[in-house]
Amino acid sequence: MEQQEKVEQVPRADDALNPISPRVAVLRRVAGPLMSVGLLVLALWGLRQFARHVTYQEIREYVASVSRTRLLLAIVLTMLGFGVMSLYDRFGLKSIGRSMPWQRVTLISFISYAFSNAVGMSFLVSGSIRYRFYLQNGLSTAEIAKLVLYCTLSFWLGLLALTGVTLLVEPLPALVQIGEWQIHMSRWRIPLAVALAAVPLAWIFGGFIRKPIKLWRWRVLLPRPLSALRQVLVGALDWWLAAAVMYVLMPDSLHASFGHFLAIFVIAQIAGLISHVPGGLGVFETMMLACFHVTNDKHLAAPILGALVMFRVVYYLMPLCAATMLVLQREARGLRRQSLWSPWFTGLLPSFFAGLTLVSGAVLLFSGATRALPERMEVLRDVLPLSVLEVSHFMASVIGMLLLILARGLQRRLDVAYWATLVLLVVGAVFSLLKGIDYEEASLLALLAMALGPAHRLFYRRASLLSASFSVGWIVAILAVFGCATWLVMFSYKHVEYSNSLWWEFSFHQGASRALRALVGAAAAGLLFALATLIKPQRLRRDPPSEAELERALPLIRNFHSAQAHLALMGDKHLLFDADGKAFLMYDTGGRSWVTMGDPVGEDEDARRELVWSFMEQCERAGGWPVFYQVSPADLDMYLEVGMNLLKIGEEARVRLEDFNLDGKSKKTLRGTVNKLSRDGLRLEIVPADAVAPLLPRLKQISDAWLGDKNAREKRFSLGSFDPRYLVRTPMALIWQGETLLAFANLFLTETREEASLDLMRFVPEGPSGIMDFLFIELMQWAKQHGYRWFNLGMAPLAGLTSRRQAPLWNRFGALVFGRGERFYNFQGLQRYKDKFDPEWEPRYMAVPGGIALPVILTNVASLISGGITGVVRR
Repeated sequence: MEQQEKVEQVPRADDALNPISPRVAVLRRVAGPLMSVGLLVLALWGLRQFARHVTYQEIREYVASVSRTRLLLAIVLTMLGFGVMSLYDRFGLKSIGRSMPWQRVTLISFISYAFSNAVGMSFLVSGSIRYRFYLQNGLSTAEIAKLVLYCTLSFWLGLLALTGVTLLVEPLPALVQIGEWQIHMSRWRIPLAVALAAVPLAWIFGGFIRKPIKLWRWRVLLPRPLSALRQVLVGALDWWLAAAVMYVLMPDSLHASFGHFLAIFVIAQIAGLISHVPGGLGVFETMMLACFHVTNDKHLAAPILGALVMFRVVYYLMPLCAATMLVLQREARGLRRQSLWSPWFTGLLPSFFAGLTLVSGAVLLFSGATRALPERMEVLRDVLPLSVLEVSHFMASVIGMLLLILARGLQRRLDVAYWATLVLLVVGAVFSLLKGIDYEEASLLALLAMALGPAHRLFYRRASLLSASFSVGWIVAILAVFGCATWLVMFSYKHVEYSNSLWWEFSFHQGASRALRALVGAAAAGLLFALATLIKPQRLRRDPPSEAELERALPLIRNFHSAQAHLALMGDKHLLFDADGKAFLMYDTGGRSWVTMGDPVGEDEDARRELVWSFMEQCERAGGWPVFYQVSPADLDMYLEVGMNLLKIGEEARVRLEDFNLDGKSKKTLRGTVNKLSRDGLRLEIVPADAVAPLLPRLKQISDAWLGDKNAREKRFSLGSFDPRYLVRTPMALIWQGETLLAFANLFLTETREEASLDLMRFVPEGPSGIMDFLFIELMQWAKQHGYRWFNLGMAPLAGLTSRRQAPLWNRFGALVFGRGERFYNFQGLQRYKDKFDPEWEPRYMAVPGGIALPVILTNVASLISGGITGVVRR
């Protein structure tokens, strides 16, 4: 097996003790998108400077003049480039000791890079796509993380190596001017080239050091030199082919060698990638125009802009369309065959449809901002009234803005967004034909509507569109599209002199007036939606539940299949109900972690699923990390659907009561204990909830004595504590010896007789040996006599995690703590104790967001359960 690079984070204890303040969290979420918007605005300003003498018609003429031979060569080079990109995944799989059919690896690589190239943020976009693909193919979360890291490093190492070498060999223009700004590139060319080339060289030769290198919080074990060299060469070849695609589309009048062009291309690509603007849109084009001195040669500006447009279409848009068609085809085939691919695509399709709807909205806005073809307008002039043309143009742009907004609703699986999108796509296709016979965009909208039509079952949420939260990134994307449309209006009609009367001019050939009115209509639609969203009151309550809310939850708790839902009655967790009150979930916050206890409670599956989405959106608005703690296998699809990662945290012990008895050799010890204590006069009494209050003083004495003897403190969140308000809401099991009360436990009993359990169990320290066994046996026999199916013994933390070499990193860490963490918690002893009742063990999971915040999340959860950070290190 090939040596792989390993990266591990070293958590710090003060991360949990000093949680990030809300202001800092908001600043972190806003800073990146705002920087991208700022760079996009700057890039559009630069484009305007370089293209001030270029007309829209000149760009269109150059695009039409490019020969089919050049276009075909560019397509072939693009296909070769995506073929090279598949080597990232193939070599990455080899580095972690896994293998897959090359056809499947190529498909995964093509789809992930087609979307990440077009959308930007390659690490996040391609990483999330790879995660879902490879998870369905048997890779663990840790293996996928290593694979994504390998691909991302190869991508950047190749770019840095190619840029560094090219800058050393090929000189850049001595001076680059953007408006009034001047950049003296000759001054920093050599230092920059050396610095960029040094990174991949250090990566290659660092492989001779076989000890992990500590970088801030990370420990990095570099790959062996040959493996590192292969990473760099594959990445460099990928970027070389991308530059070749652009080069064959450039005009002959450029008079630049491929080496000189390559130096400019890679610098422009680095600028686009660093900006985090989707696809480097605007930033890449501005850098290309600046480095080719189009301000000094005005005749070059239009051909280069035309070549850039064609490059976007060939290298970005065509692969994106092909990847989309592959996804839809695979989904249809998976649904027919019920194959392994179907669950993954079904979960991913809403995001695909959301992305395509966003693109469709942008197409309508851009179309409304540019000139229509004169020959098509002549046809419309003979067959269509002017009023129909004007209304169609205006409404097409308004629909474009609405589609940008509805795309978020589709991503959130809203039913109302599905129907609205379907209608607007059809209507938008009609308006596209009526405003300029734009059959190209009409076909796009019609095809998307046909693909979306059969997918209604994926959009099951009945929530209002106004309740959907719009992240900062999503708002920035909408503003960026609208900003680009505004720039297109200014560019397309820059030779039209502006006047107030322009707004009221109506004619078949007055495109500037129509474009301005359509732009204002789109802006008005967006502002009205934003205003409606702001006026709608936000439900962001974090108050403890009132008595009325607990009474409202009580019927749902008693009829739920899991008795652990009774933990809501403690009153220490916030309750979030769905709109109809058919389900709720309980949660609490620790640091930035918003942690639910168990699955949503309720029998209505749609209401429970909706609660998961509502909780995610509430966390998003508050800048918190959503965490679903101790969830069952039956509901895992709800958490995978919203993009959560799953960690196994232990196993829950449940005794099937119809098979439970004390017969046989294995139960000899338990049988003897029960018989002995029965002869000593111990007996069980079940007290109903309404009769518990008078017993509380005596129960308090036993509880205090038990805590003092164990040198323990009260737990919370997932365990009960001695709170009179809590204890009077549940029945109580009492163990008597004559008139002396020896032990008690409050009971969780479901009205459906599906499950019985207990929570707070305390006994007197001087009581007879075996009193806990006696209490459990007597309760199970009582529950069996009263028709209960299961008796829940609770969870054994970290039980069932394996430490095999191929097991995920979390499993191996958990198994290590389970085996050697007895100083902090009696992990093995608890599992052994429960195991003697012959239970059936069922795994329990924690659903967490992706990223590197896991150590902080785990600390926050442990702090919630232990009643504070100091309780984590105490028994």
